[in-house]
Amino acid sequence: MEKLFTVIDETATWLQEELKCSYLEAVAETGENLFHEDVLQEEVSELLKKRLQKEYASVHLHEWKNEHIRKALQLAMLKGMKEYVQPHHQMTPDAVSVFIGYLVDEFTKTYFSLSLLDPAIGTGNLMTAVLNQLTNKKVRSYGADVDDLLLKLAYVNANLQQHEIQLFHQDSLKPLFIEPVDVVVCDLPIGYYPDDENAKSFRLHAKSGHSYAHYLFIEQSIRYTKEDGYVFLVIPNTLFTSDESKQLHAFIKEETFIQGLLQLPLSMFKNEKAAKSIFILQKKGAHAKAPKQALLAQLPSFSNKEAMQAMVVKLEQWLKENRS
Repeated sequence: MEKLFTVIDETATWLQEELKCSYLEAVAETGENLFHEDVLQEEVSELLKKRLQKEYASVHLHEWKNEHIRKALQLAMLKGMKEYVQPHHQMTPDAVSVFIGYLVDEFTKTYFSLSLLDPAIGTGNLMTAVLNQLTNKKVRSYGADVDDLLLKLAYVNANLQQHEIQLFHQDSLKPLFIEPVDVVVCDLPIGYYPDDENAKSFRLHAKSGHSYAHYLFIEQSIRYTKEDGYVFLVIPNTLFTSDESKQLHAFIKEETFIQGLLQLPLSMFKNEKAAKSIFILQKKGAHAKAPKQALLAQLPSFSNKEAMQAMVVKLEQWLKENRS
């Protein structure tokens, strides 16, 4: 993985200097080159073209596991994110993405095929981490994002890992041109939604001023989930502490059955106020039912293998008792 990251990093740095673009844009460009096994940028000098081709030739993508490709790209993207300040979009931590993939696989054990949506796909890191856990299922995948650079990175991410993902460059809170899906995964963008007119089409819009984007994303996620389908959200722990949270709680209770709330380790966050959880919902339908008891847990540090194994045993026991 280190070798692949080094190739991506070095070639992106060269392209950044040559094309006078940001490092993150250069990562997207070099990712395209790697996928096509060629240098696609016509404006680069012959000398640089030869240097790039030599580096790309040293990498044989078919020899790499998807997770290695994803992690190498993720490291480069994280480096680029430091200069690309976009408060609504921070990459989902690696361990969280992989764990959500595990949860999706466990909750859909009986599915031979499924459809999957991330309405705030960003760079595609969460989506591809989930897809890498679903190798035993046929999956149709969709993602939307308003940011064209992040969407291009998602496209490169999907191509290099050979995942078919249909991507939409749009405001994700406007109508999506897809049918409802079996599973939605989303690391909620936190903040205010500026389009007050469009917000009015949501039940969770604010009575005055801007609406919370994260509330609207929850409603949009549920809206585009099939009956009996699942929603896996990364939410702030403060989600239910705002003035409008009663309305949100009532909406969730009316539309879904809460399956679980797993608090992420506090050690992952700079301060307690920034802490997050994984919120698992099932949309009501003919076959959906409330669990005997919702799965509530504080997750241990992902690096503590023994504690995580104990948590997985607890989770599998809960699934046995509640999903049969």
